[in-house]
Amino acid sequence: MGNPLVERDGEGAIAVAAGASARAGRGRWLMVRALPGMGRTALLEAVLRQESVCGAMSVRRARGAREEAGFPFALLRQLFPGTETEIPFATESSVAEQRTFHDLLAELAREARRQPVLLAVDDLHEADEPSKRWIGYLARRLAGLPVLVVLTAGTGGSVGPLPEATGSALQLDPLSPPAVARLAAAAGAPTCAGTWLRPADGNPALVHALLADAAGEPGPSRYRRTIADWIESRADPFARALTLALAVAAQHMLAPEPAQEPPAVLREVAALCPEFRTLPAGADHLARVLSAPQAREAALAAADPAELALLRGRFARTLDERGAPATTVAAHLLHLDPPGEEWMTQSLEDAAEEALRAGRTAEAIAFLRHALTGPLAPGRRADVTQRLGALELPHNADAGVRRLRAALELHADPGDRAAVAPALGTALAAQGRTDTALRVLHRESRTADHAGCADALRSVAALIASHDAVAWRDAVARMRESAATAPAAIEPLMRALVAEYDAGAGRVSAAEVLDLVLPRLASPEPVDPRIRTSWLGSAATLLQWADRLADARALADACLPAPPALPDPTDVGHQCLTSVRAEAALMAGEFGRVLAENAPLLDACTERGIRLPHLTAMVALARYELGEREVAWRLLARGRTEDRRAADSADSSWEWNELRYARGLLHGYEGNHQAALDAFLACGAGQDARDFVSPVATPWRSGAALALAGLGRLAEGRELAETELAHARTWGTPRTVGRALRARAAVVGSRQALESLAESVALLRTALAPVELIESLLDLGRARILAGNSRKGRADLREAHGLAVRLSARSPDGQGRLAVAARDALAVGAARRTCREETPGDTPLSPSEQRIVHLAVQGRTNVQICAELHLSRRTVETHLTNAYRKLGVTRRTQLMARLGGPGTD
Repeated sequence: MGNPLVERDGEGAIAVAAGASARAGRGRWLMVRALPGMGRTALLEAVLRQESVCGAMSVRRARGAREEAGFPFALLRQLFPGTETEIPFATESSVAEQRTFHDLLAELAREARRQPVLLAVDDLHEADEPSKRWIGYLARRLAGLPVLVVLTAGTGGSVGPLPEATGSALQLDPLSPPAVARLAAAAGAPTCAGTWLRPADGNPALVHALLADAAGEPGPSRYRRTIADWIESRADPFARALTLALAVAAQHMLAPEPAQEPPAVLREVAALCPEFRTLPAGADHLARVLSAPQAREAALAAADPAELALLRGRFARTLDERGAPATTVAAHLLHLDPPGEEWMTQSLEDAAEEALRAGRTAEAIAFLRHALTGPLAPGRRADVTQRLGALELPHNADAGVRRLRAALELHADPGDRAAVAPALGTALAAQGRTDTALRVLHRESRTADHAGCADALRSVAALIASHDAVAWRDAVARMRESAATAPAAIEPLMRALVAEYDAGAGRVSAAEVLDLVLPRLASPEPVDPRIRTSWLGSAATLLQWADRLADARALADACLPAPPALPDPTDVGHQCLTSVRAEAALMAGEFGRVLAENAPLLDACTERGIRLPHLTAMVALARYELGEREVAWRLLARGRTEDRRAADSADSSWEWNELRYARGLLHGYEGNHQAALDAFLACGAGQDARDFVSPVATPWRSGAALALAGLGRLAEGRELAETELAHARTWGTPRTVGRALRARAAVVGSRQALESLAESVALLRTALAPVELIESLLDLGRARILAGNSRKGRADLREAHGLAVRLSARSPDGQGRLAVAARDALAVGAARRTCREETPGDTPLSPSEQRIVHLAVQGRTNVQICAELHLSRRTVETHLTNAYRKLGVTRRTQLMARLGGPGTD
């Protein structure tokens, strides 16, 4: 396919001159050295054809072969097959060897006097040593002989010294882009061939191979076959070894994306392999060729696996000794099956930790899995298995649980088993198998080696029991009995869990809870390390409920890994702290923070992994607040499917109530009052089953009261709102009371509503509760405008709008939920003001007429107004007719033009 000597005119001219000199009796030698595929043999063949035409020169030729490199004089026997000189079959003494060399030279000289001789040797680097010495012997005596010696050799290996006075060494370089383009044009390739011929980097053999593949040549890829031949044929051992070293180095430095340039790979190989400290000309070309993934794959696939393993092991050991990052070392160790030395498994473990800190969980899993195939002591194998199970849990819960169970069984010592059991229990609970989790923990607590260990297991089991309503109630009862006699290092968690239950049951106030938690957090007395994160998780929960958001957040930040690393899903304390961190950020209006810290963990949990209903609810609410409504609903739709499965399996975890509450909120935001009511009541049923009546979390009664108000069922809503307010006052934080007051305002008379909303706003101003404050300000502003106090009402709305815009700063185009609600409220307030100003004389619109007119101005149809205000169609039409008369208009378009509705200037 095309001329193999394209762009070799310079080398051809040197060969022509050397031939002419030899024919004139002044012998010359030519040495052609090149990397594989550059055409050194093709150039040799071209010289042979040129110099032997019409009998100008007689030809003797031979080729070095690795298989015969150990046979003395093997190459010379090829060159002189019918010689009169006796060529020995064994290494001779120097004197005898010199006699043999002299006799062969004399024979060659006699032949050359009859006709000039071209002596051609391909792959001299593979020849036996005596034959190489004879070539050098001849080269030093060519001056008076009509002999042309043409030699080829690879880039490495010794060929013996050759005198510069009688010859020339040629180095074949890659073809230039114009030369490649000419080859492509000659083959009929498209004009864009330069792009897909780039992997050849001007290597003639690879260019021809790519052109053959493009032409649809049958059989396997010729490009891959060509590179594989470089490895399998072993024709150039040095280039072969360099090719494999570059392929191995490039596999990790350039994949999956080229983080380094080929020269950097070349420098890395030179640094790692002493034999490549001095690199041949053209080595940079080989590095560029192997920067192409298909070239690397072909070279590595053709290599002997044992040879590759040895090379990778060398690379890894050198990198480890140089202090390279553990992940760099481990990238090579992943290809050793198994990693047979202890330092290798340790490097893999270190690499897993390094990858985790960078948030690359899949990479960490691969390192730990491979570490388990190496030599590990039983205790260390159990530790690695436990860590791997924790990492696998979000992606495949069954696999993660199997790993953790295996880690537990690898330990015989009860104390070691007690350290693993909480992780297995937490994983089982995350699967919805709380009963199994508790059985595991109770079994291990009975066989624990000492009382402190057993108490630690029982207290952690109580925290895990919060995922089951009945088990939670029983666990708290046991903690209440045991706390007084428990070891001082265990007692804080027991008392905190009891306080959680009592707070939910409406038995204690926030002040009482803080009196319990804050002194213990400040105390220098140590907490048992086995329960530390559980204690801090429970304490953080109580602090969050008590509106001490900064303190709760500080505990979470102190224990949880910084993003992008993910929390440990097998640490029940980490689970609590993750939930607290998410909900505290949501309560503070830090919606972007909710997403940044928790969306990656949700994304890591596949359908086969663990379920995280609470985090799903938090992320969905944050996305909805930022205007990402469709994404929020998709999250809750996925959670709804899991919720149904949980109901079918009698899973009564508190987390499902959070999901139901979030669903109720979103329905309420969208005016779907019946769906909102259903979701809130489902949440309430779940909370009642747990004796959780307080509005410190999932204030479902407030949500249900608002939904009932929207449905016109004020009496039912009032009963729920009053109950909620009573529980909120028991707890006594501004957020809970202010939120309950807003719900009460929706179901009581206008005067009471104004009083409740004014109190709500006043309380919420003292708390870090921006969402609740904005909502209460909006309701207060609307209520004041309806009551005729437009000035104060509009001031409330403007304040709410300013706060909402700041909260929505990260939402697309500022379209956060609260910003849109505040903007719409301001628009409606302006329309109401216009109604009063435009109403002639002493005939102002009644409050009912105002409500209907404002909705009409916003573009609502009569049917929509009926549904929204729960009025009959006749009532709506009557009020509109009266409003038309008072305003001096006769149709809706005039009304909208008069009052500045949608579509008007």
